[in-house]
Amino acid sequence: MSLIKSVSTVSLWTLASRITGLVRELLVAAMFGASAMTDAFNVAFRIPNLFRRILGEGAFSQAFVPVLATTKAQQGDEATHLLVDRVATLLAWALVLLCTAGVILAPLLVWGMASGLQKDPEGYHATVVMTRFMFPYIGFMSLVAMASGVLNTWKRFAVSAATPVLLNVAMIAAAWLLAPWLQTQGWPPIYAMAMGVMLGGVLQLAVQIPALKSLGMLPRIGLTWQAVRLAAADPETRRIGSLMLPALLGVGVAQISLVINTQIASHLPTGSVSWLTYADRLMEFPTAMLGVALGVVLMPQLSGAKAAGDADQYSSLLDWGLRIVVLLAVPCSLGLLTFAKPIVAVLYHYGAFSELDVQQTTNALMGWGAGLVGIVAIKVLAPGYYARQDIKTPVRIAVVVLIITQLLNLVLVPVFKQAGLSLSISLGAMVNAGWLLIGLLRSKSYRPEPGWGRFMLQVLAGAALLVIYLLWAAGLVDWVALRSHTWLRMGWLAMLLLGAMGVYLGAVWAAGLNVRQFLRR
Repeated sequence: MSLIKSVSTVSLWTLASRITGLVRELLVAAMFGASAMTDAFNVAFRIPNLFRRILGEGAFSQAFVPVLATTKAQQGDEATHLLVDRVATLLAWALVLLCTAGVILAPLLVWGMASGLQKDPEGYHATVVMTRFMFPYIGFMSLVAMASGVLNTWKRFAVSAATPVLLNVAMIAAAWLLAPWLQTQGWPPIYAMAMGVMLGGVLQLAVQIPALKSLGMLPRIGLTWQAVRLAAADPETRRIGSLMLPALLGVGVAQISLVINTQIASHLPTGSVSWLTYADRLMEFPTAMLGVALGVVLMPQLSGAKAAGDADQYSSLLDWGLRIVVLLAVPCSLGLLTFAKPIVAVLYHYGAFSELDVQQTTNALMGWGAGLVGIVAIKVLAPGYYARQDIKTPVRIAVVVLIITQLLNLVLVPVFKQAGLSLSISLGAMVNAGWLLIGLLRSKSYRPEPGWGRFMLQVLAGAALLVIYLLWAAGLVDWVALRSHTWLRMGWLAMLLLGAMGVYLGAVWAAGLNVRQFLRR
């Protein structure tokens, strides 16, 4: 499968995931608005997601995929299957212990994440209850991350890209069907969302099993202490463990920033955690479709090129990925900066979601827009280091960026409230991406191919026209006043966004860039 087809496959499934995720957020916003209870759910959901990103999709994947790709390229399928068995054994046992500890220590975890929620005792209690209920979600998703690493190494990208849709479908069903029933029974209806999360975790793991079985890579998890000892003694699992240690620090640094920001938001006006979450959902559209899709596809490709000693292919892959980032992330960033309010109003402004919620979510979304290019670029640049099994360099950079981000919070949060938090992360991401790029250039691992100057001028020409168009379009309609005219407002948004796409692509085409040929380069 070609790179562009692989990226397209992941992007299309990611789009489906983000659309269903947006439907999920629309239901939550309309049913619950931005309240103490929505803050409670968002904090409770962030706690297992934090550990999932550290242990599952973060440090584990960064260490596991390069070693898996190298083993496959150099030792064949039999040795690779043995490695998968032993890694699955260690991971499963570690997850059982972690999930047990998380359920027991939920009150401490909630206090550490968002002590400011204590200003509403009922909401704080609900946060603890939902954290305990959802904590085992980490176990399901960490095993999903391992399965996805195997499937992506075999270039089977569709299954792992499609599974997040199941989580969203489960949560939508829970919000639509279960929440009203819980309310009739005297339970907080927001608890339905926690139940939907757990159902989604089970479904996501279940669909991995037939996909792995078709490859002959379904792991056999050892249930005895002897099996655990054999797995721990394996040189390749030890290699993964040694790579995970610095990766844990690197991913942990990013999650420490999330913890600090959630803690700060919990002390801001009620609803701040929810406003940030609603804005984050919209920001995830471009970051997932571009950054995550590129990262998922490039990681095993870069690892394979490095294992084969093909430096030219390695550099060419990075060059292609970065050009895609510039071409597509720049207009998305400008869209979030200049057209945020129409997007928020059309998508969220229903039911319990007020005009104040629209404005506060808009402010947070504009903060994300300032650093979107950096957020997406990191998804391409960091795998360039992981593929070389160099995890220490991104970790050192992440530590410094964490400090920079929190210093920015000291300046920006008192002025911009929750928008200051998203803006600080965005500016930190730009520093992070620039630093990673400079490192690859200095080591000569990445050698930019000819034509970057002309390419940048073409993108800038399209971006300049796009900004003019979006500023005009944002003021064309009173987006908040049209609340009762749902379809008219949606029609305006769809028409203007299609126009924005035409303006940008038409401008870069007029400047001499053949987009189709470029993507297939």
